[in-house]
Amino acid sequence: MLKLLLVEDDPFIAEIYKKKFETSGFEVVNAVSGKAVLKEVLEQTFDLVLLDLVLPEMGGMDVLRELRHNSDYPKDLKIVVFSNLSSSDERSQALKLGANGFISKTEFSPSQVVEEVNRFLRQFCEQEKNARESTPDAKAVVSGKRILLIEDETVFVEMFSKRLSSEGYEVVAKSDGVSGLRAAMEESYDLIITDVMMPGMDGRELITQLRDTEQGKDVPIFILSASILPDDESVKLLTDAGIVSRVFMKTELTPSQLTYAVNDYFRAAEPKA
Repeated sequence: MLKLLLVEDDPFIAEIYKKKFETSGFEVVNAVSGKAVLKEVLEQTFDLVLLDLVLPEMGGMDVLRELRHNSDYPKDLKIVVFSNLSSSDERSQALKLGANGFISKTEFSPSQVVEEVNRFLRQFCEQEKNARESTPDAKAVVSGKRILLIEDETVFVEMFSKRLSSEGYEVVAKSDGVSGLRAAMEESYDLIITDVMMPGMDGRELITQLRDTEQGKDVPIFILSASILPDDESVKLLTDAGIVSRVFMKTELTPSQLTYAVNDYFRAAEPKA
């Protein structure tokens, strides 16, 4: 049975989520303050900590900082922030402090929160399995590969860059289409991953301009989007023509899933012996 530390100081809300998780097969411990979180983590082993940010005695960011920087606590403890405070700045700060993920309370129903937690747990399991099964051949595929990531939302840049870099890729990030196109023209990349909706120049225009150049006519491209579906006509034309290699809904994409897709692409592209 998976053991969850639910950090929530409102007893009514805590009871709702506790029942939802227990119904789904979790063992749940509820901590109602920041100091209580630190005490529970020292005394018990948890598969995941679901950490609120607004807490009595010690705020969630301070708790996160303590758990990640104090050697008394397990280094491999999985922490997902679960908060009403969900701006891009708060998400970015939490990830920089060492959170493994972020769930906004306002975006999900209790049942959907359980689904999100299970998704994160599957992702963590995949990451650990991938690390155990990493082979010299796999590393050889990654070695020297450069990826240009063009994305205007900081939280996605942080998550995807961190995971791809941990796999061994060199990742260069640009926050808009204009600077992304410039970077693609000035240096060589083995793969470009670009959002569709961006300030300055959207992804489709960037791709069109890039394909008209000698430098960018053959570079593989993955598309990320939060607002269009892979079967949208404009995107379908790009994929059917071989102009882009893959299309992902970034709001449904985990960093591990993107990394596996990148790995698979490069392995498939390796010349057969």
